[in-house]
Amino acid sequence: MKYKTQVHAVDGKQELMITREFDLPLELLFKAHVEPEIVKQWMGTNVLKLEGKKHGSWQFETRDEQGNVLFRANGTIHAFIPNQKIIRTFEMENAPFDVQLEFLEFEQLTVDTSKLTIHTIFRSVALRDEMLKLPFAQGINMAHNRLQNMVNKLKQER
Repeated sequence: MKYKTQVHAVDGKQELMITREFDLPLELLFKAHVEPEIVKQWMGTNVLKLEGKKHGSWQFETRDEQGNVLFRANGTIHAFIPNQKIIRTFEMENAPFDVQLEFLEFEQLTVDTSKLTIHTIFRSVALRDEMLKLPFAQGINMAHNRLQNMVNKLKQER
């Protein structure tokens, strides 16, 4: 099955390149990454903090019905240029992965379409390869599909 979100991993390199074209205007694609209520909906996680600014920070968390933490991730935002770029760290708590550095670049293709490129750098090739053993490509595709569908509703409300 070919996914709309492409995950590219070159053997021997400690990075991933993730790309996806969306049928969304650039402003809405960016908004979907910086507005807590929208992020919560497409990522399916609680947004505890999301400071859209240089030197800001973010924290996401998912709990089960009993209140147990299933997933918690956080990081620091190093660059924040609206509708263009976010550079941030990404760290999953209680996971065997080290901190990652993510470069999110937003690009307008047409008035109604845009592209997201995520360049993720891992501490080592081994850590990157461990991430790829998980259903990572499937998961990011599901999330991006939810983003597309959810933000389509916002687009119609414009």
